[in-house]
Amino acid sequence: MAPVATGEVLSAREYADIERATKRAGDPAGLTFSVLFATADGEPRLYAERAHNSLPEPSRSVLIFVDAAARRVEVVTGATAERHIDDRAAQLAVLAMTAGFPIGGLAGGVIDGLRMLGQYGDRPPVQHTDTP
Repeated sequence: MAPVATGEVLSAREYADIERATKRAGDPAGLTFSVLFATADGEPRLYAERAHNSLPEPSRSVLIFVDAAARRVEVVTGATAERHIDDRAAQLAVLAMTAGFPIGGLAGGVIDGLRMLGQYGDRPPVQHTDTP
């Protein structure tokens, strides 16, 4: 799957802007970010998880799935990516994206979310221990 998959949703410039943002977001931590604009066939979260599992390296991948028609955004992280980007970080990025959609359109909102996720991804992995 290409880092950004789209149909009629984006202009060529928006597509290129998101493509650059996916690369910038993933570079610091070595994660791979992908964005998929599609209409979910069934429940959006399950659709996004299936799409994520079809990526070349799902463990190191982060998928942002946008179903514009259903007004749904899902962030799916692989096992390695999840150590950098926890559920809270993903939820905050989704809030930023959906808040940005009315202002900057789909592309602007997704780019904002990619920036946030990239910043979280650049942090050291979360390691839970019993000792401080």
